[in-house]
Amino acid sequence: MARPLPERFLTPVDLADLVGVPVETVYQWRRKGTGPRGFRVGRHLRFDPEDVRRWIADLMEGAA
Repeated sequence: MARPLPERFLTPVDLADLVGVPVETVYQWRRKGTGPRGFRVGRHLRFDPEDVRRWIADLMEGAA
C-alpha cells in the first residue's frame, strides 16, 4: 500500500525521500520541466501534495 502524502506543502527533500531519488534529481526535473509542478515561497521551493499525487498517477498511467 502506498504511503499517504502529508497535508503540508512538500520540500524538495520531502519529494526526493517520497520517490526514493537524490534531491539533485528533483532539481533536475524542475529545470527540465519533467517533475511535479512546484512553486516558490520566497527563495524556498515547495510542492503541493495534490500536484505530486497527479504527477505520480500520470507516470503510472504512462507506464501501463
